[in-house]
Amino acid sequence: MQVNWLLLVSSFLFLHANAEEVAFDVRRHLSTVTRYGLVKDVASNGFVPSEIPQGCTAIHVNLVARHGTRSPTKKRMRELDRLAAHVGELIRDAEEQNLSLEQVPVWLRGWNSPWRGKLKGGELITKGEDELYDLGIRVRVRFPQLFNEDYHPDIYVLKATQVPRASSSAVAFGMGLFSGKGTLGPGNHRAFAVTSESRASDIMLRFYDCCENYKDFRKKQEPAVDKLKEPILDEITVSLVNRYVLNFTMQDTASLWFLCKQEASLLDITDQACGLFNVNEVALLEWTDDLEVFILKGYGKSLNYRMGVPLLKDVIESMVEAIKAREEKLPPGSYEKARLRFAHAETVVPFSCLLGLFLERSEFQQIQREESLDLPPKPPQTRNWRGSTVAPFGGNNMLVLYNCPNSSSPYSVQVLHNEHPIPMPGCGGADFCPFEVFKKMVATPHLKHDYNVICNSKPEAIEHWSVRGYSKLSAFFRWLLWGDDTNPGRDEL
Repeated sequence: MQVNWLLLVSSFLFLHANAEEVAFDVRRHLSTVTRYGLVKDVASNGFVPSEIPQGCTAIHVNLVARHGTRSPTKKRMRELDRLAAHVGELIRDAEEQNLSLEQVPVWLRGWNSPWRGKLKGGELITKGEDELYDLGIRVRVRFPQLFNEDYHPDIYVLKATQVPRASSSAVAFGMGLFSGKGTLGPGNHRAFAVTSESRASDIMLRFYDCCENYKDFRKKQEPAVDKLKEPILDEITVSLVNRYVLNFTMQDTASLWFLCKQEASLLDITDQACGLFNVNEVALLEWTDDLEVFILKGYGKSLNYRMGVPLLKDVIESMVEAIKAREEKLPPGSYEKARLRFAHAETVVPFSCLLGLFLERSEFQQIQREESLDLPPKPPQTRNWRGSTVAPFGGNNMLVLYNCPNSSSPYSVQVLHNEHPIPMPGCGGADFCPFEVFKKMVATPHLKHDYNVICNSKPEAIEHWSVRGYSKLSAFFRWLLWGDDTNPGRDEL
């Protein structure tokens, strides 16, 4: 009887673990390399969106979107070539030592990168085109009252950075948005304008490229972030060596994780590089990527998002102009109805932070007081900050301006993240907020800062952080390695 009971319990635990493995889709856990369609409908922790009051009409929309799924850059393709060469060496060494290769996956023997021999990289791929094309169609269907007029570049403004994957994304989006509105080809497409600023002066969408203080900060802190990742990579490397009897290095582990992300996201291959890691290891690797995004692009340093004030200012000004047009009863076709921007994760992440997204209300108050935040908690603890939802390929924020003539607040803003309403701590945790409250509580605290002062002055704060931050890094290492409850604290990272 006791033996049967133990067998029954063992079978249940095995089946439960197996079911969890089957339910786990690694393609949803690739941080900012995650495809849009796999995560765009992820719910926001039981958040109940606002009901748009009866009689309210959308009169303007701002869109800030990341480019769609792209191929790896030339630099990362070379990394995969080096990985292939090193894995080949490891297998030959094992063969020369007469070690059994039974535990080495068959695909890894003689493996070469899918991008081997490719000379150019970083371009938008077909999946990325589809993401933005479909998004354009959905936006038009969702807001028919905004897109019911004949196209004019002053009414529907499309902007992109000068990087081809961003401008290609703008084109794909526009083809979906304006499909059936023209006379070109069997799809009745029409021509439309996409404008760009020079990379050297684009402080609206590539503010990070023009911000000297940010570039200096990032250059100094990237090695520290790599140090933060080392304990996790070291732990997983030991597991891989024991599991597959190949003498992998930490660099191999990092490259295999990168390969997993590329295979899963771009090629829908999840049983090769991704299959080398178990679910817990994937969760930890995803977390290290999310940490990097948080520290170098997100809430880890106020400079990361404050440099985005020109973009926030442009968004607010476009709403003010739309309200003015409405108040002055300008005729249709004489004013802007949509400002649509296509850029990069380095644009979308800081802009999301400026809006206070993915924060609890107490955390929002901290950033308003210029205080730093705790780092996203280590798995298995839950966290709001996930690169896969903050800025996947095609990730976006939409700010929709409504006119509500029957309300005490005639103009309100709704914020959509990846097309879904999202709570704003600055608006009391609501997604629908009176425009004046949105301006006062969300935008004004940031807009008091000047881009040139933020980016071109030489404050001592950056140097000061790099000196005093290492005691906190040490505490963080202890936490990673031994589970020390000592939190790294509130000093900015």
